[in-house]
Amino acid sequence: MNLHIKRKRDIMKGKKLLVTLAATAILFTGCGLKSGNAIIKVNDRKITQGQFDEKMDKAMNNSMFAQMGVDLNNGKNDFIINLMKVRIINELIVKSLLDGEIEKRGIKVTAKDTEDAIKDIIQKVGSKEQLDTILKQNGISSSDFKKDVTEQVKIKKLAESLGEVKVSDADAKKFYNENISRFKHPEQVKASHILVAANKADLAEIIKAENEGKELSEAELNAKVEERIKEKRAKAEEILAEVKKDPSKFAKIAKEKSEDPGTAVNGGELGFFPKGKMVPEFEKAAFALKPNSISDIVTTPYGYHIIFVTDRKEAGQEPFEKVQNDIKDYITNQKQVEMVDDLVESLKKNATIEYVDEAYNPDKVQGEIQKMFNAPQEQNQGNQTEKSDKKVKDIQKK
Repeated sequence: MNLHIKRKRDIMKGKKLLVTLAATAILFTGCGLKSGNAIIKVNDRKITQGQFDEKMDKAMNNSMFAQMGVDLNNGKNDFIINLMKVRIINELIVKSLLDGEIEKRGIKVTAKDTEDAIKDIIQKVGSKEQLDTILKQNGISSSDFKKDVTEQVKIKKLAESLGEVKVSDADAKKFYNENISRFKHPEQVKASHILVAANKADLAEIIKAENEGKELSEAELNAKVEERIKEKRAKAEEILAEVKKDPSKFAKIAKEKSEDPGTAVNGGELGFFPKGKMVPEFEKAAFALKPNSISDIVTTPYGYHIIFVTDRKEAGQEPFEKVQNDIKDYITNQKQVEMVDDLVESLKKNATIEYVDEAYNPDKVQGEIQKMFNAPQEQNQGNQTEKSDKKVKDIQKK
C-alpha cells in the first residue's frame, strides 16, 4: 500500500494523448539502429547503447527520486545522473564478465530452476498475493521480476561451481549469539484495508481538469472539493456497512471497491507490519483492533480507510531452532558473494576492456563528477577573493 506516496493523477484529453503517441512513434522510428551499437567491448562481448539506455531509464524513473522531490529531467541534476551513469557502466561490465564465465563453464538455467526460485521467494514473503503487492509498489513487472530471478539463479549456480561452502551448526549458533538483536521482532499486526481516496489536493486537480476552460475562483474550487469529500465519505459509509454485514466478503469487496491500486487486486492485503510503517492515523487504528475485527472509518491524508485486522504477533525473540536454517542460508550466501566478488576482480585484471564511445569511460565520467564537485568550492573561493580585493581597495581609498 502506497500510504507514504502522494498519488498524482495526470488527466489528459484523448486527442492530446493520440497526438503524443503519434509523435513518439515518429521520433523513435529507426532508433533500433543506434541501440544496437557497441559503446563498450569486454573481451569478445559487447555492451550496446540499448542495454545502457534500458538500465538508465529504469534508474531515472525510480519512484525514490519522486518521493524526494528530485526531478532528473530538469537539467539541474547532472551530478546525480553522472553518478548513476558510472554505477550502471560498472554493473554492465561486471555482468558481461560474469556472462562470459557462465558460458565458459556451461552453466544453464532451466524454466524449472526459475520457477523453483520464485516459489522459494513466495514462501519467504508469505504468499503470491504479498509478492504481487511488493512488485506493484516498486513498479516491477512480473516479466522483469522473472528475468531478474533467472539472473540471480545463474549467479547462484556460478557461485556453487566455484567450490562448496560448509556451514556448521556451531557457525550458525555463533552468528545467532553475536547478532541477537536481529532476531528480536516488534509487535506486529496483519491487516487488509479498503481505501476511498479523498486527498484534497488530488480532488482539486481532478475538479480543475473536469472544468477545463472554465475559470474557477478559489472559493468555488474549495466548495466543490468539500462537496466531493462528502460524497467520498458517504461512499465509505456504504462500504463499511456492507463489510460489517458479512466480514467474510471483505477481500471480495476490497477487490471491487478499494481505490488503492497497490492492494485492491489482492483483496486489500497488507501482510504483517510493525509500528512506524504506516501513517499515524492508520497505525493507531490498526494496532487498537483485535484479530478478526473491522475498524470504523479511519481518516488519513489519503482518504477514508476501512481496516480489517486478521492476526497479531506480540514482540519477542525468535528461538535459535526456528531460524537456524535461515542463518545457514544467509552465511552460505555471504560466502558465495565473496567468492563471486573475488572472481570478478580476477576477471577484470585479465580482461580487455575497450571504450568504443569515450563518453562511457567511467574514468572520464568520474572526472566530470569531480569537476562538478569542485565547482561550488572554486566559486566560493572566487567570491571570497573578490570580497577581499574589494576590502583592500576600500581601505586604500580611505
